[in-house]
Amino acid sequence: MDWRDHGILLTSRRHGETAAIVEVFTEGHGRHAGVVRGGASRKIAPTLQPGAQVDVHWRARLEEHLGSFQVEPLRSRAAAAFSGRLALAGLNAVVALLSFCLPEREPHPAIYKQTEQLMDLLGQDEIWPLAYLRWELALLEELGFGLDLTVCAVTGAQSGLVYVSPKTGRAVSAEGAGEWADKLLPLPPCLRGEGAAPDEEIAQGLQTTGYFLEHRLAPSLGHSPLPEARARFVEKFIRRL
Repeated sequence: MDWRDHGILLTSRRHGETAAIVEVFTEGHGRHAGVVRGGASRKIAPTLQPGAQVDVHWRARLEEHLGSFQVEPLRSRAAAAFSGRLALAGLNAVVALLSFCLPEREPHPAIYKQTEQLMDLLGQDEIWPLAYLRWELALLEELGFGLDLTVCAVTGAQSGLVYVSPKTGRAVSAEGAGEWADKLLPLPPCLRGEGAAPDEEIAQGLQTTGYFLEHRLAPSLGHSPLPEARARFVEKFIRRL
């Protein structure tokens, strides 16, 4: 069995004396692991960094085996990732969430493309947090927990939508919320793709997407809590408000 694809390197850990086990999110084969011979060497290890864009050739005797990778770097994102604390925290959040929630060896080409686009924005701190928020929305959608933010779940109104129901993931208007408003999640305009998206709104949006990641997606996978890397990114982002 063998195939060749390109992807984003998620994790790398030493295996034995000289090898490494890497996990790559590929466009055509999903999240896939394999052994890189010599991956712990001084020559190869620096290229096996989270976020790196790589070309991979996977081989195994049987499909269910771990198999081995030949990895060729296409482009490194290390310079962008280390351009600041927010960028590094953001990269770590993305790769941690992908490793956490994507099923092994199941293609997700739509979220792959959006992830690649997001990674290419690393270091652009003025636009990256909003792109990341939209990426989390897309990730929820891709894995079956998409939010319906188009109409009020109570009144059917398409305007005045300011809340999200934590039970249904549907939008709720101020009128429809009534006395239940304090039990609902915020729906800032930027979560609907509207307005100038100031940082305060993005922070509210991350509160809402974080709720569904933690209370809906994670339990469905049978493991929780969410990776700490996500909380660290949100914390660093909020500090700059």
